[in-house]
Parts: sequence; C-alpha cells; structure tokens
Amino acid sequence: MALALTGKVNPYKAGFGPFSADTFHAPFPDAYRGGSTETSLAAIEALFKSSVEPSRVAAIIIEPVQGEGGFNVAPFEFLRELRALCDRHGIVFIADEIQTGFGRTGRMFAVEHAGVEPDLITTAKSLAGGFPLSGVIGSAEIMDSVAPGGLGGTFAGSPVSCAAALAVLDIFRDEQVLARAEKQGALVRARLDAMREQFPFIGDVRGLGAMLAIELVRDRATKEPAPELASRLAKRASERGLILLTAGIHANVIRILAPLTASPELMDEGMTILEHSLADLR
Repeated sequence: MALALTGKVNPYKAGFGPFSADTFHAPFPDAYRGGSTETSLAAIEALFKSSVEPSRVAAIIIEPVQGEGGFNVAPFEFLRELRALCDRHGIVFIADEIQTGFGRTGRMFAVEHAGVEPDLITTAKSLAGGFPLSGVIGSAEIMDSVAPGGLGGTFAGSPVSCAAALAVLDIFRDEQVLARAEKQGALVRARLDAMREQFPFIGDVRGLGAMLAIELVRDRATKEPAPELASRLAKRASERGLILLTAGIHANVIRILAPLTASPELMDEGMTILEHSLADLR
C-alpha cells in the first residue's frame, strides 16, 4: 500500500507491483515548475469527475513539504483549500509529516505554518532521535473509533524507542529546539542563496525552516534537470566527509536535513564543504 501511495517510480516502484487499485495521484503544486494551488485543485476536481466520486474517497494524503519528491513546499493557501475540500465531502485529511515533523520546518509540525488541523498526522524519523519508532496522531473521534486491540503489531510500542521519544520531547522543551531550527534554517538558506549566485547550475533554492534543498539544472532558462551533477556532487562531498542525499523524481535535488542540535560552527563547516564540492563541478 505504501508503494501504491508514493509518486516516485525509481527506485521504489520499479520492479514491484501490481499495486492496490483505487489509489489516485494529483499533481503537487510545484511552484518552480509551474504548478499552483489552482492547477492542483483543478486536478483533484477532475479526478472526482473522471475517476472516483468524492463520496468514495476515504482520505487525501499530502506531505506539507515533499520529501522524496524534492522538498517542494505546499503553498499554505493550498493546504487550507484542501482542508476545506475534505470538509465539504467528508474526506479524512492526512498530513504525512514523517520527514517534516518534529521541528524540521521551525514548527513542531509543518501544517502549523498554514494554520491547518489535519484529521491524522503520521510521524516517525525525528520522533525518537534515531531510534526506530513511528506513530499516528489524530482526532479523538477517529483514534477512539477502533475497538480495543484493533491497532497493534509485533513490534509496536518498543519501550526503548518510546523512552527515546520522551527524551526527545524533553530536549525540545529544554533546549528550545524549534527556535534553533529557525536559526539553522536562516543560516543554511543564506549560504545556499549565495551559492546560487555563484553557480549557474543551481536552478532553485527552496524549503521551509531547516528543511532546505537545491535543484540542479543544465540550464536555468529551460530548467532541464541535471541528475548527473547531483550524483557527482554527492560523490565529491562524500570524499570530503559530508554525506548528501539526492531527491526529486529526476534525482537532481540535493536535500539538507542536518541534526537540529548541530552547532552553528558545524553547520558552517558543512556548507563550506558543499560549496567547495560545487566548485568541483565546474
């Protein structure tokens, strides 16, 4: 089911399948490549007319900031319109905050920036500071609707991971991690913006809070993706001691997701390695 939900074929869907039916995809409002709130909403309405009636839609799932999709930020107005659409049709609104959750964007959850309250929020990754743990947060109406024993699993509720998550919450409170995330994001954004001025193959700098990315292109005018540059950049940075991850359906996006507890000095060191590695691509 997770593979049916993802919109990225390589390396996830390729070689697998068939996938569960009645899973529909609408285009994300990717501003850099011409997407907008209006076009994405129109695509959803088109699905309602051509593929599935809204009364049969159980849920709409969205990442407030795409992860594997390339760190595209959903316009806040789009999230608000999506919430209203779900309310009109009785559809559950699910925010996938696996990557964005727990401070990555400067708020505990990214949907807070839009003033939107989802029906369900999926969480993991930063939740337990590296220990394997995931969870679902939701309205009492939904969470309490399942009979006792209806939710569970072989590895559910790991005591060690739950203890780690409680420690993470203490750190958020005691070390003002959300404020640190905003400062880290501002530092990294300033460095990335300066690199874009220096290197013409950086087509876009985007993100929210400390969740930032650069998109590499062959030509800024055509915006033709340059996945080979992203691959070379990751290799050169690794040789210098910096691990980078690519993202995006064209694998031409470099995402920045540093620990929110990293010092400004460490972040500056990482950005300097990134800059030198970019210079190697000339």
